[in-house]
Amino acid sequence: MAEEVKVAFERQVVLLRLDEILPSRVTSQAVRESVRYKRITTSVAQVGLIEPLVVAHHRTGYLLLDGHVRLSALREQGESHARCIIADDDETFTYNKRVNRLATIQEHYMIVRALERGVSREKLARALNVDVKVIQQRRALLAGIGNEVVELLKDRPVGHGTFQKLRKMKPIRQLEVAELMVSANNYTVSYARALLATSKPSDLHRPDELKKATGLSAEQMARLEREMASVSADYKELEISYGDDVLVLVVAAGYLERLVSRPDVERFLQTRYPEFLENFRTIAAATSLDQTTAAAA
Repeated sequence: MAEEVKVAFERQVVLLRLDEILPSRVTSQAVRESVRYKRITTSVAQVGLIEPLVVAHHRTGYLLLDGHVRLSALREQGESHARCIIADDDETFTYNKRVNRLATIQEHYMIVRALERGVSREKLARALNVDVKVIQQRRALLAGIGNEVVELLKDRPVGHGTFQKLRKMKPIRQLEVAELMVSANNYTVSYARALLATSKPSDLHRPDELKKATGLSAEQMARLEREMASVSADYKELEISYGDDVLVLVVAAGYLERLVSRPDVERFLQTRYPEFLENFRTIAAATSLDQTTAAAA
């Protein structure tokens, strides 16, 4: 039978005094002045602590593993207690460290659910430290966006401006652009703008507006479209063959490394073909460096 997975945290959320919690690092002044810190502070003041702090038992109380900004915000507001999850050890490798922060589409769903449950736009705006108009814009984030595109980008760090560009395209082109962004791991507004500019008029809701915005003639747009289509095709071909090419390189480099490590072969190459020996060493060293870098990352 498979062994039972050990739970890394106590199952109950507990209420602890703030003076019992010892931070594992100092919250710097630069962090306190950041937009993220101010947003969390405002959120805690308006709706309370949503995500519990993560602590571990310590000889003088509890050691804080995750939630330093939330703890600082609670102390600033004069709170005396906080809801906490107690970890079984003092490793900072907690679930919070490995959970991606709220993506743009997830934030949209959160705002929609909050509004449906009766939370006012003004209160949400105060909680997120943004203007009320921003709440309205984020509520309408997915208006005009295809379902397949939403599914593809739901966990991606897509900016709000990128959805504005996607909205100008028809569903088929939206999906093509979303797939290109995922392949390139590039979700910036500038990249979306470039893909919008190279879209065919038939793929856009209002092609005349794009022509005015870019200032390009029909001939220039057509040439740009052809070049972008060619680049996209080349990129996809490289993406398909990349894995096989890397595998062949690693195998070949491993063979060369073992080959030049033999003294008799090394002497032979050094005497007869020194340029080959140098190239073999360079290939083996470069591949080893790539593997070491990937492992460190």
